[in-house]
Amino acid sequence: MLSDKIKLTAKDILEKDFKTAMRGYKQEDVDQFLDLIIKDYEVFHQEIEDLRQENLRLKKQAEDVSRRQVQQTPGAAPGTTNFDILKRLSNLEKHVFGNKLFD
Repeated sequence: MLSDKIKLTAKDILEKDFKTAMRGYKQEDVDQFLDLIIKDYEVFHQEIEDLRQENLRLKKQAEDVSRRQVQQTPGAAPGTTNFDILKRLSNLEKHVFGNKLFD
């Protein structure tokens, strides 16, 4: 799962404390850059959550469509495809009409 691979959260970045050194970076620049990173993380997190919700909705919708298709095919066993139905129809025509159709 993606959340297992992400090492940092926006909160982790916000709370990160850097030690200062004699020739260190300008604290204001670091803070501004970290603010940008935090905003990006929040946007990414929201986008991931939105996509997860959409994925669940689409899976449910696909299951509903599949279920309706099975219910609308009278006499067809679950898992029967259109090819199976056409094959059975062809065999039935051969049986009823014999070779007259193919002469």
